[in-house]
Amino acid sequence: MEVAHPDSELQWLSRLRQDDPRAFDALFRQYSARVYRFAYGYLKSGPAAEEIVQDCFLKIWERRADLRDDVPLKGYLFTVAHHLILNQLRQSRYQQLYQEYALLAGTSPSTSTDTDVAFAELETLYSAALEKLPPKRRQIFTLSRQQGLSYAEIAQELGISIKTVETQMAQALHFMRQYFQAHGTALVLLPLLLLLA
Repeated sequence: MEVAHPDSELQWLSRLRQDDPRAFDALFRQYSARVYRFAYGYLKSGPAAEEIVQDCFLKIWERRADLRDDVPLKGYLFTVAHHLILNQLRQSRYQQLYQEYALLAGTSPSTSTDTDVAFAELETLYSAALEKLPPKRRQIFTLSRQQGLSYAEIAQELGISIKTVETQMAQALHFMRQYFQAHGTALVLLPLLLLLA
């Protein structure tokens, strides 16, 4: 297999920005197997890892006009893959925690439709709480919990200190917990706290 060198990566970037599908194919051939192994290491599922590969390269193609020469293509590719993996892990964990909540509450959904409805209600409540956060705090929370960035990465991206990120996250989590309690979701609070912590 051809090994990518910086010069060839710069050529790929240039050609990708010019909508050249051959450059995209070359990039896919070079890195798809590595992205698959990377995803499989976390997800332990062939189909799930394949989905990450497809989504990852789709995002690269969709964002090709924004790719920068000073950002290594391989690093950017695996950053995208890492965020997709975190989102998938978070989603599957959220579903699992809801199932545990249903059992604890004695309301074990008898059908997948029941589960989907209840899960949608929880997500609606979560979204409503998120919208009530101050804009900067919501941005920090979203970067952490939905995009999977570390506190250090958030601090660097927003040009603030890690301590500020930690403080804002603590305040966001405190508000979210209070919001869930105020809306009569005490039983669901435990799994949600595990998710949000």
